[in-house]
Amino acid sequence: EYTLILVDGEPLIGRTAGTLNLSRVAVGNVQRVEIVKGPASALWGSDALAGVVNIITKQPQPGTTQTTGEVRARYGTNQTADLNASVSLRRQKLGATLFLNRFGTGGYSLRSAEAGPTVPPYHNYTAQSRLTYDLGPATRLSVSGRFFDEQQRSTYPLMLNGEATTIAERGQVRDVSLNPTLTHRFGPAWQATARLYYAGYRTRATYTYQADGQPYDQSFFNQGFLRPETQVEWRPAPAHTLTAGAGYQLETVEATRYEGRQRLHAPYLFAQHDWTPLPQLNLLLGARYDGHSQYAGQLSPKLSARYQARPWLAVRGSVGRGYRAPDFRQLYLNFTNPVAGYNVFGSREVAAQVARLAATGQLLTDPTTGQPAVDASLLARAGQLTAESSWALNLGLQLDPTDRLRLTLNGFRNELRNLIETTPVARRTNGQAVFTYYNVRAATTQGLEADASYQLRPALRLQAGYQLLVARDRQVVEQLQAGEVFRRDPATLATERVPLRDYGGLFNRSRHSANLRLFYDDTRRGLSGSLRGIYRGRFGFQDLNGNAILDADNEYVHGHVLWNLTLAKTWRQRYTLQAGCDNLLSYRDPEFLPTVPGRLLWLSVGVALGGGDR
Repeated sequence: EYTLILVDGEPLIGRTAGTLNLSRVAVGNVQRVEIVKGPASALWGSDALAGVVNIITKQPQPGTTQTTGEVRARYGTNQTADLNASVSLRRQKLGATLFLNRFGTGGYSLRSAEAGPTVPPYHNYTAQSRLTYDLGPATRLSVSGRFFDEQQRSTYPLMLNGEATTIAERGQVRDVSLNPTLTHRFGPAWQATARLYYAGYRTRATYTYQADGQPYDQSFFNQGFLRPETQVEWRPAPAHTLTAGAGYQLETVEATRYEGRQRLHAPYLFAQHDWTPLPQLNLLLGARYDGHSQYAGQLSPKLSARYQARPWLAVRGSVGRGYRAPDFRQLYLNFTNPVAGYNVFGSREVAAQVARLAATGQLLTDPTTGQPAVDASLLARAGQLTAESSWALNLGLQLDPTDRLRLTLNGFRNELRNLIETTPVARRTNGQAVFTYYNVRAATTQGLEADASYQLRPALRLQAGYQLLVARDRQVVEQLQAGEVFRRDPATLATERVPLRDYGGLFNRSRHSANLRLFYDDTRRGLSGSLRGIYRGRFGFQDLNGNAILDADNEYVHGHVLWNLTLAKTWRQRYTLQAGCDNLLSYRDPEFLPTVPGRLLWLSVGVALGGGDR
């Protein structure tokens, strides 16, 4: 939820619970993926607190008049079928690409049949297109669009009033976007770009009793995003490139758990200077200011540098600030659990909703005052909810000691402030809590990264990577040092202080992670293959002893390794047969890792069309 996901430089919306489902992005049209680690709000704004992942799709190739295309089909375990077709053409001033995909799966279950499927069957369709047209020697118009539609049907058991019943679910996800862009070059030193980006995301879910088709429940979520932006680039000298721009961002949401239609809007300004004062030194300085309708404005500066100290040694470093704005859920959520009886209200809703509960006698009262027992200080802090922010420092080395070997080392430290958490502000007469969101925590993440690449043979390359990550809540560390945190021994039920050495840090973060990759690519014979191993060390899942921190072995998910194998043969650079196995050793953890389904076998065939025997 702290990483900004872009498709062709524009944000992918639809964070219904703070995170994104990346299966909405069909990989058959992906040309490359660019990654920026650490806070990157200087150019991209909110949600880039941890970094940016930019998924770049295929574009019309300049300098060619050929029409090319590809048809590919893949089938594998769990009745998974992936069919896609693409075509690209270039005719003088006109360029166009069209990509179509149909993906479907029978789903899978890691539990007993009575518990229902872990992932139910579903299918989706994706259509993506880009059109470019040269209006003149210095002017180009580009229009890209994307359409995604997914349908899902499933059934699952449910206990209602002590009786077993079966609920049928029918769900839909739809995601559309449109992005016209106009670029004009005013001579050799000036270039201007104007772009408009619109995206719409919606979900629908209908639940009925399977026995008689009567309605049980329904929900919906609609989000809209509109952003006009202009950008100017000026290159007064070969060593200087200045970029500046401005834009306006409007977001709207309507959902089952929100009161009415909610709107957020934010104008912004950004600037960047790319300077090469020496042939071996490059400096990049940028800053962005975001205004916002619901919280204080944010200034996000960033400075990065690269120095080529020796032909085989480069030094890199950066310092910058990032932020993440409170989302619609944290601002406007209005949710009551009808079974358990608790409430969760966004920071802009909680004061009015708590007053409503108090007026209707649904809150416990303070015996000394006879008034509803409401934590006024937390209620006030919730009303002042602001953006989470982070300052980050990165320092690294890139070494190329031989033509075959490349090493990259990097150290990083992130200081996070105003992290958003939930807290109870009152308690209902049924004993359940009333929750809201507020800024409370400060945290530190720091560590080391190492990557190595070695060319074993002309067609064989070995790569490896490792990361050490230490992520801690600073307030918890101070409490542990002061001896203020306790836990109960589950065997003896004795209460004891928690020593600092037992603190495992923030949940859902592995201290150790690594990867090992072996690539084979013989273009003359048309043979290729890869073996990839991904290790994730143990990580905290949830607090089980009631002290709200990670400090016991049974609160961790075990570390694991996933191995993936791929083999391919290409004939005449046109026909490709590919086979693979994901999760080769069939690792499973149904309780904590339900998205890992076990061993997956697949076979793929592809045919390249047009362009002759390239």
